[in-house]
Amino acid sequence: MFPGISRLSMSAAAAAALLAAQACGADPDALRHIVQDQCVAHWAGQHDPAPCVEVHPGYALLADRKGGAHFLLIPTRTITGIESAELLSPDALNYLGLAWAARGHLASVVGHDVPRGAVGLAVNPVRARSQTQLHVHIECLRPDVFAALDRDSGRIAGAWVPVRIGAAEFEALRVSGEDLEEHNPFKMLNERASQEHRAMGDYTLIVAGADSKLGPGFILLASTAAAGELLLDSTCAVVKGT
Repeated sequence: MFPGISRLSMSAAAAAALLAAQACGADPDALRHIVQDQCVAHWAGQHDPAPCVEVHPGYALLADRKGGAHFLLIPTRTITGIESAELLSPDALNYLGLAWAARGHLASVVGHDVPRGAVGLAVNPVRARSQTQLHVHIECLRPDVFAALDRDSGRIAGAWVPVRIGAAEFEALRVSGEDLEEHNPFKMLNERASQEHRAMGDYTLIVAGADSKLGPGFILLASTAAAGELLLDSTCAVVKGT
């Protein structure tokens, strides 16, 4: 079974969800309405994605209203979140792969390129989110998260292993590749959840860029007692001064 997390971290997760709810006006459908009623409509009528940054077939990219190097990839169709069975269908878009491809927008805020190993994607679990529309957070990793993954990188391979990040414990898995075209992390997490007799909606999922002697790849982090968004940092402190 996936290990737990401290009460302090759980309190932080609840606080983060509360702040996110306040930022969206406490409307759990705010992101869906922004994308469907504004971004898609403006793109169709005026070829202008505003208030989104981009609109593509099936998804949109929105700068988080709290500011910083923080973007959200949001499906244009209604998909509730990580628990949605639609994410596992054969014709489902690989939203995490698309979010990874959009990471270049972080550089527009930071002022220089962000190394792939500093980038993190996160999807929160059902109980620690404020919005009922799937959204992928695109930010930098917190410096301590980056350091923890670097410390444990040698033992993170092709099977899930426990890793500790501060007071929290996660399960980690490495996959290879420059991008996520051949890997769908949602499906990989679902396989793990099934082994644990859990629902995928119980989990948070983080995807971090990672390089090794074998080449570029990714580290997937999963937990049933955390909010993945808390592992990310919109100030990109990990790359300050580079």
